[in-house]
Amino acid sequence: MANLIVDGRDQAFVLYELLHMEDLCGTEKYGDFSKDVFDMILTGAETFAVEEVFPTLAQGDRQGCRIENGSVKVPDSFHKAYQSYCENGWVSMSAPADAGGQGLPAVLAVAAREWFMHNFAFTCYPGLSEGAANLVAAFGSEEQKEKYLYKMYTGQWGGTMCLTEPAAGSDVGSIRTRATRQPDGSYRIQGSKQFITAGDQDLVENIIHPVLARIEGDPPGTAGISIFLVPKFLVNDDGSLGKRNDVNIGAIEEKMGLHGSATCLMNFGDNGECWAELLGEERQGLKIMFKLMNEARVGVGLQALSGASTAYLHALQYARERMQGASLRDMKNPDAPRVSIINHPDVRRMLLWMKSHVEGMRALIYYATICEDRARTSKDEAVRERNEGILEVLTPVCKAFCSDMAFRVTELAIQIYGGYGYCAEYPVEQFMRDVKITSIYEGTNGIQALDLIGRKLGMKKGKNFMMLLEEMNGVAERCAAIPALEDLAAELREGINALGSLAMYFAGCGREGKFMVPIVHAYPFLCAAGQVMLAWLLAWEAEIAQKALEGICAGKGIDPGDRKAMAALAAGNGDAAYYMGKVHTAKYFVRNVLPEAEAASRAVMKGDLSALEMAEESFRG
Repeated sequence: MANLIVDGRDQAFVLYELLHMEDLCGTEKYGDFSKDVFDMILTGAETFAVEEVFPTLAQGDRQGCRIENGSVKVPDSFHKAYQSYCENGWVSMSAPADAGGQGLPAVLAVAAREWFMHNFAFTCYPGLSEGAANLVAAFGSEEQKEKYLYKMYTGQWGGTMCLTEPAAGSDVGSIRTRATRQPDGSYRIQGSKQFITAGDQDLVENIIHPVLARIEGDPPGTAGISIFLVPKFLVNDDGSLGKRNDVNIGAIEEKMGLHGSATCLMNFGDNGECWAELLGEERQGLKIMFKLMNEARVGVGLQALSGASTAYLHALQYARERMQGASLRDMKNPDAPRVSIINHPDVRRMLLWMKSHVEGMRALIYYATICEDRARTSKDEAVRERNEGILEVLTPVCKAFCSDMAFRVTELAIQIYGGYGYCAEYPVEQFMRDVKITSIYEGTNGIQALDLIGRKLGMKKGKNFMMLLEEMNGVAERCAAIPALEDLAAELREGINALGSLAMYFAGCGREGKFMVPIVHAYPFLCAAGQVMLAWLLAWEAEIAQKALEGICAGKGIDPGDRKAMAALAAGNGDAAYYMGKVHTAKYFVRNVLPEAEAASRAVMKGDLSALEMAEESFRG
């Protein structure tokens, strides 16, 4: 099939023209790499995604997972793809080479994964393995690293993240799984976990489960939680596998989408013999797990982006090929020829909404990830602090805003397909089913909003948030110096100021004891923040594109204000067409979407608490 997964041209633009990823090659950490190597990796990711990952999407959805003899069987088509995935080194791209990874920059690994994450039912298995391995790498003893890391980073063994319980849900402090100390220093775990992605599978030899539990006698709430490593099969001293641990799969959840992903109800210690070993220190479980959760939250944003990207590209191709109706200019002519639906204004509106959000989300997630790389590689403490601080603010927005907007992108893809989109013979209905979960797991989007206003805005007395606003205002200032973007710059400033004013209003509510106002309106604030962030990044892209476009015009002696000449240029010059699209996309978003953030700011600052003041009984007439 043709590539309908990621716009490779846009990906290259963000990585090289916007973020200058190749500058990382000048750092000590990534000095062995080059732009040529980066390009080769991305080309390989595209080829692998198109030829091996995408073809398993519908097959995995149709076949799903099943339990046989107490173990999960994943879709048949996943086995060959998984073996190739591991052999090609996609499992742990950012892990150190001596641990089985490739040692690549995080932003390059994210870009490569964008090609695969549209089929999260497949990539969840290696993805969870890498996440669990990262915990061992960060907090494990030397013995634990020696025992687990290499086999997990190479995909020989799998991993999970076992937090959620049937009664506790997102209230992690209420978990009931308990750990009992043994005379030999190990522990025995007893309890149940629910909604565990990749909880069991037959792609790997062994699975290592990081499990949150409370050691008997430890205090209630989050302060008393520890984290343990629980292998599916016990590991002997020589590294070989021993007997199966007392870990049982109670059920596979019947889900709306992601049918190829084994989301399991897991029972630990039904027979009192579930062996476990402590990871890190006692009562530090939540702190340790947050490392994985923060990585996972940006990863969920990437999963959402990937689903939205492929939905948009499929809808775009369909709109170009589907012939229906005459042009509105010829609507009164019964003999007028049929045109492709991309010529209809409402379809164009939907496509541009989709395009602007997909490209904005890509820039947001890549920018957040390169902040991590810059923090890791810079020798300047101020640079490290700035990038770490901005990343803290961006993380909940990457997860929540991107997942909600991705669902809307997939919804519009179905709308563009019309009745066909609602039918399973076309892939867009599966895109929507698969992407919906991204707004729910790794902390629902309402929880992400509370994290943003309750923790991230106030970090370092608001310094992190102010640094982000400085970055935004810098783009507005540069755009204002370009005549073609003056109006865009002015409107962008209005959006940035509205967001800043709303944050200040929330701070005032805290000082005045009106703490419920920010809490009730946390989610609208997060949405407004997401819209302002995308407007900022799209305007930044427009700045780069406009300068490049003016350079092309100068080289060809074309007046950028001559619409006829510019149309002819776009028809015959792919780069010019791309850069024009960037400028139009930014202008559309700033003029049509960003005002929603300003309206939300005005609404929130009314301080309305109707949602709390209304009696519970009044919700039902």
